[in-house]
Amino acid sequence: MSTFVQKRGAWLGFAVAAILLFAVAPAVLSDFRLNLLGKFICYAIIAVGIGLAWGRGGMLTLGQGVFFGLGAYIMAMHLKIADADLRGDAVPDFMSIAGIRELPSYWVPFQSPLVTILGILFVPGLVALVLGLGVFKRRVKGAYFAILSQALAAAFAILLIGQQSTGGSNGLNRFRTFFGFNLNDPANKQMLFFIAAGVLLAVVAITRQLMYSRYGELLVAVRDQEERVRFLGYDPANIKIVAYVTAAFFAGLAGALFVPIVGIVSPNDVGIVPSIAFLIGVAIGGRTTLLGPVLGALGVAWAQTTLSEQFPSGWTYAQGLLFIVVVGFFPAGVAGLFALRRRKKADEASVVDVEEKELVK
Repeated sequence: MSTFVQKRGAWLGFAVAAILLFAVAPAVLSDFRLNLLGKFICYAIIAVGIGLAWGRGGMLTLGQGVFFGLGAYIMAMHLKIADADLRGDAVPDFMSIAGIRELPSYWVPFQSPLVTILGILFVPGLVALVLGLGVFKRRVKGAYFAILSQALAAAFAILLIGQQSTGGSNGLNRFRTFFGFNLNDPANKQMLFFIAAGVLLAVVAITRQLMYSRYGELLVAVRDQEERVRFLGYDPANIKIVAYVTAAFFAGLAGALFVPIVGIVSPNDVGIVPSIAFLIGVAIGGRTTLLGPVLGALGVAWAQTTLSEQFPSGWTYAQGLLFIVVVGFFPAGVAGLFALRRRKKADEASVVDVEEKELVK
């Protein structure tokens, strides 16, 4: 019966979220604010993966900017090639300015929309798989894993800055079309928002299925008692790799959607600072819950935009203070407070039941 109630509650929650995203938001928000919400949704998609890897698996992933950047740059490269084809040019505009007359060899495959989509779907996950095999099979964990993942994000950003063929520190921008659709058309911008909203609901559904499956139980067991899980005959490395690859897959999808929605991607979007920012939203929302990372990412992104408009130099300090307060006093995040309140009510109800039974006796 409890399982049925949980499933019914989950379906109800998805229905409410779908109504808010697909009906209410387009009706009450301006085109600019709707596009801004689409950007926030991209961050929420990343947060769902971090919640799975960090909240359930105990892996402090400080390098999600790498996988976000892979998905983003693959999409951006295809869009720039498509724009050049529309103008009849052999290379994108920024390459012409830099004196590059032929497409670099690693750009050529992304002339194809199919190869681009396959690259977005598989490249971040394959990179995460290779990294996971090298890290988790060697039993690297805790602070060492966090430092390593952060170093990878820094190295990736530095690599991009030094490459003229990816726009250098300016990145890639000024996209005109998205698989044949004009990005200046408000209807197409709304279509992108709907796609991002649908992807968010899909990744939340996938994550929920993983969390409440046998695999989800093993992932929590690895987080809490890794050696005991190994003694039971399971390889903790394989369990961690699945969560790590899933989080990378989600980040790659978010990066690919971020590019046409925002209209730019640069090394500033994939380095250490954004990787930590992704983590802050998850921590504030509640990393061990399903919806906590989503709500935390949306709330932090909205607060950053709102406060940055009014206090441009004050948001960084406010963000750091908020992170310290949550980690120091509410380690389970905002969602954990609600869970604690429910448990307290349940305990009080059980005490009342016991007292009533004692009185009957």
